[in-house]
Amino acid sequence: MVTLEEIKEARERIRDRIYESPLAKSEFFSNHCGCKAFFKLENLQITGSFKERGALNKILTLSNAERESGIITASAGNHAQAVAYHAHRLGIDNTVVMPKRTPLIKVQNTRNFGGNVVLEGDNFDAAYQHAKTLEAERGLTFVHPFDDDAVIAGQGSIALELMEQQPDLEVIIVPIGGGGVIAGIATAYKALRPEVHIVGVETTQLPSMRQSVEAGERLSLPPAHTIADGIAVKRPGERTLEIVRRCVDEIVLVDEEEIANAILLLLEREKTVAEGAGATPLAALYNGHIEAARGKNTAMVLCGGNIDVNLLSRIIERGLIKDGRLIRLQITVPDRPGALAGILGEVARAEANVLEIHHHRAFSDLGLGEVDIELRLETRGEDHAREIIEQLSGTGCVVHANVVPAASRRFGG
Repeated sequence: MVTLEEIKEARERIRDRIYESPLAKSEFFSNHCGCKAFFKLENLQITGSFKERGALNKILTLSNAERESGIITASAGNHAQAVAYHAHRLGIDNTVVMPKRTPLIKVQNTRNFGGNVVLEGDNFDAAYQHAKTLEAERGLTFVHPFDDDAVIAGQGSIALELMEQQPDLEVIIVPIGGGGVIAGIATAYKALRPEVHIVGVETTQLPSMRQSVEAGERLSLPPAHTIADGIAVKRPGERTLEIVRRCVDEIVLVDEEEIANAILLLLEREKTVAEGAGATPLAALYNGHIEAARGKNTAMVLCGGNIDVNLLSRIIERGLIKDGRLIRLQITVPDRPGALAGILGEVARAEANVLEIHHHRAFSDLGLGEVDIELRLETRGEDHAREIIEQLSGTGCVVHANVVPAASRRFGG
């Protein structure tokens, strides 16, 4: 079992090679979440996540023979980059097995950092099994992404930084995948500040740690897809489960909509990029899942920022739609010269921005003298969108829109 002394030793071992990430207070989320909210910005590490801490600590504890034979790991992305970066920098040959569905940015970055990438399986567990096979075949040393004492101790260095940066923290919110980072943080806090409330966050898609804690044994859940791919682990670690069971006060769950909304909120309100796993603490706090945080000094570990830009683009677009700032109108008008100009004139008077225009004649059930004009518009928000619709409807046009009622909105705050 990992001890406080091992965590302190790990911090000294990696101190000069790891960025001490800032703890930033958020006025916006403090006001909106009913607490004093802080973000531990681990997305600012060189490889974009906290995983560098544990990976480096483990590598630095390897024997000369283990370094010479080479190392191997399995990872959904962040641990892979951390191992590749630090192993390559230290001249150690490294192989990284990643799931085939790993976001492209994580695969490419791992290669750029010097990792020999092997894509295998549809999820972490399949990649892990393949890595263990290669370990035996090639005589390599396996660097586990979470279920290893040296890795857990390295991740625990975050807690020691938090205690120095904000000594009066009362609640710490941490994502849970395999459990390495929360195990390290919880071990340190329960040894030095046992009154601090430690909260883990999992997705509703893969709550493997919470179900395992409740069952009193390690459970293996069916594979599931989630935008929080960094914590998409269907079976928690053996070491980490025991630490979480003893040291973590509660585990809450967040769904895909809440995670996506948190990513967008962090981008828009805090000007910081978080991947799905990194946004889960905010998703839990913002949606009222953590009662213990009310009125308390609360730190959220923003564990990583390696998000695929295509996914980020979809999240932003979907958020704009749900916030009423991006709307699509289908307008039926007489098919004659000047009809489109009239519609665009009304849109201009309403001060909306036209992004796209499409005519629909052939593939519709309209009369021969009618045409559907589809407009994609940028607005100032839902109220403005409704004003535009009312203004167009007042001209006698038939207007169909995709505006979402306020009660249904989940994105954009």
